[in-house]
Amino acid sequence: MKILRILIAAGLLIPVPLLSKEYKVKSPDGKITLSAETTTGINLTVSYENKEIITGLSPELQLEGVTIPGQRPAIAKAVTSSVNNILVPVVPHKNSRVPDIFNALELRFRGGSSIELRVYDDGVAYRFKSAMKGTVKVRDERFAFSLPGGAGAFWPLEKGFMSHNECTFFPASMDTIGPKHLASLPALFTSGPINILLSEADIHDYPGLWINGDGRGGVKGVLPAYPAAVKAHNDRNVYVTGREDYLAVTSGTRTYPWRLFIITPDDAGLVESEMVYRLGAPPAPGADFSWVKPGKVAWDWYNANNIYGVDFRAGLNNDTYRYYIDFASENGIEYVILDEGWYKLGDVLEQAPGFNVGELCEYAASKNVGIILWVVWKTFHDRIDEALAQFEKWGVKGIKVDFMQRDDQWMVNYYYEVAEKAARHKMLVDFHGSYKPDGMERTWPNVITREGVKGLENDKWSADCNPEHDLTLPFTRMVAGPMDYTPGAMVNMQQRDFKPIYYRPASQGTRVHQMAMYVVFESPLQMLADSPSNYKRNQECTSFIAGVPVTWDETRVVEARKGDNIVIARRHGTVWYLAAMNDWKPFATEVDLSFLPSGEYSMEIFSDGINADRHGEDYKHVTRRAAAGEKITLTLAPGGGWVAKITPSVR
Repeated sequence: MKILRILIAAGLLIPVPLLSKEYKVKSPDGKITLSAETTTGINLTVSYENKEIITGLSPELQLEGVTIPGQRPAIAKAVTSSVNNILVPVVPHKNSRVPDIFNALELRFRGGSSIELRVYDDGVAYRFKSAMKGTVKVRDERFAFSLPGGAGAFWPLEKGFMSHNECTFFPASMDTIGPKHLASLPALFTSGPINILLSEADIHDYPGLWINGDGRGGVKGVLPAYPAAVKAHNDRNVYVTGREDYLAVTSGTRTYPWRLFIITPDDAGLVESEMVYRLGAPPAPGADFSWVKPGKVAWDWYNANNIYGVDFRAGLNNDTYRYYIDFASENGIEYVILDEGWYKLGDVLEQAPGFNVGELCEYAASKNVGIILWVVWKTFHDRIDEALAQFEKWGVKGIKVDFMQRDDQWMVNYYYEVAEKAARHKMLVDFHGSYKPDGMERTWPNVITREGVKGLENDKWSADCNPEHDLTLPFTRMVAGPMDYTPGAMVNMQQRDFKPIYYRPASQGTRVHQMAMYVVFESPLQMLADSPSNYKRNQECTSFIAGVPVTWDETRVVEARKGDNIVIARRHGTVWYLAAMNDWKPFATEVDLSFLPSGEYSMEIFSDGINADRHGEDYKHVTRRAAAGEKITLTLAPGGGWVAKITPSVR
């Protein structure tokens, strides 16, 4: 009997006994070990520096008539590989060149199915593959694991599968989280100093993964079954009123979503990880996305069109949006969104009184500004082909699709339909009321950002979107991919002064807390959420944030503590940006500018003013010289911020 497996690296053949019941794969740096034991099913264990951190992971895919891998899996072949590659994103969120370096093991079962395991320096991932004729019915998927005693979590608690996935990440001990505590992904776990972030990638023709606890420190996966019946309560909220006894009907020959664990001994590693992007499917061969244009957006809905100092009636009309277009053009802002109100609800092709979208698109084009249209997903889906054709005729550059609130197989497939059809018309897509990013932005780069995050708009009706929440997001939701948080408030309140106001909202924390978000938070379609009138009154702040790039060539986390503070440096071309944010506790730190290439620089700085702890809008704006390797002190007020543009000096 042959006892060879192929190592797909440098063409080496390495003998290995195929009858072995245990297999091990290590990360390239040797710190993470993924062990697979095959005596009864597949049992996976993950260790970090020889300490077990994930145990009892026994994945199983239950298809109608067959289970993968089954109780006694027969391994036909074990194939290992090592990959050292560079990915070049069409739209770089963190880095313009993404290292894709991992060791892998594929266990091929008799019958043609397999499980693929990958181990990176920043985590592990696995997925199933099936090779069957025709279609198959997926009855269920088993996903469960245990964490070490004393493990904690930042738990994104949910009420049910019908959700905007706009979560607060509640700190909790894992032994207090039970079966009733449903959570969406990503979810963050801690075991001592080790962070373990769970998420998934490459979801297609399949439902999303959710989790709950077992009350003993364990985690169990749950997935929404296929909708058997739905009921529309209005134009946007379509509830599932009955479910089938299966998850999906899908192709018998396919790969299934990656289940991934990002593992890092420090909080900075969470922010720097690009595992979800790496595991996203690449674009179709020959696909051209060179037309995709990231940029900033003047957004209307947060500020309720509260424009003042003008001689027209502000509201839902062409005059108001011409004003937005003029503002965007004057400040180099690439787009304006027409949010809810531009069409008569129920029909995306019937414009509301006071609107002429074709005329607005023509006017915007003359000002080098693009128009993005908001649509309710169901109304849009009813006439998607007609709508996209009309939008293209008008000259629309993108769509903001809202209120899906589900990730069952039908709805996941809807995302792909929108992405593909929008791409045919060369339109960007911003999904709102959406599930988390899963690497789809790699497959379809026109899907440029999405919500699935509790963002600034929540300040209109609650106090949930506070600096504590803001300082949790970079280590949780943002790890999965771009997030349309919609920053940019120019009315800023300290904790004692804040109260939710729907039509004239304020943010929590300082002015520079908001400004720093443009560097800290990742979204290649980044909003300016406040009123153009407020921005014009605060022009030096506006000019700065309008000039911050939305894509990055290099990202370095200088200092980070989840839930408390972050200091991050990002480069676009030869210009660096340095930003810091903190929670409600004052924060000061010394930053070494050694990340800069040698030389002299000009540093434009916005920092919290001396009275920002009392008046959130107080800030200081200075320009000074700086040198690589210099050490500078950052001082932040409660809920504060600090941000700088660092430009090489011209000699």
